[in-house]
Amino acid sequence: MTNFEAPRIHVLSTVSDAQVQALADLLIDCVEGGASVSFMLPLARERALAFWRKVADGVARGERALLVAEDAEGLLGTVQIVLDQPENQPHRAEVSKMLVYRRARRRGIGALLMQAAEDQAHAHGKTLLVLDTSSAEAERLYARMGWQRVGVIPGFALLPEGEPCSTTFFYRALQARAQVPAAG
Repeated sequence: MTNFEAPRIHVLSTVSDAQVQALADLLIDCVEGGASVSFMLPLARERALAFWRKVADGVARGERALLVAEDAEGLLGTVQIVLDQPENQPHRAEVSKMLVYRRARRRGIGALLMQAAEDQAHAHGKTLLVLDTSSAEAERLYARMGWQRVGVIPGFALLPEGEPCSTTFFYRALQARAQVPAAG
């Protein structure tokens, strides 16, 4: 990218086939880069497409919110909010699959996606968010953004090439947002 353009964050209410294709490319890039995001190498394109089609179905049913970061050149990153929780946990959501292309990292895209995810969760009435990560870079981002580190489980998951990795869990209590009084 030659000229820096601030990414735009969009909440997708439906997911087109072209968006599924672009999200599959992003997932493959992240897994090939070593991200522990539920998939192993080699990640077949059809498997990545099937994952995003399933996510798209969840978005259509209102079970997930899917946010994407884009610029003039296309997709840069994504994050999901799993809204559908057990009936005794209606106040919480899980942040899932925060992915940013390797070529687009260190530009603040992850922070923009996370802030938008928090805003979207709040708009859905959620007051508590949880997430887990095996990435030291992501841990630093979440801590900077005010997320609380709960702890680490050694050997919780595998990296894409098969080595066990530790996973760190975080939570964030969302602040009550001031309501603008209605005119009148």
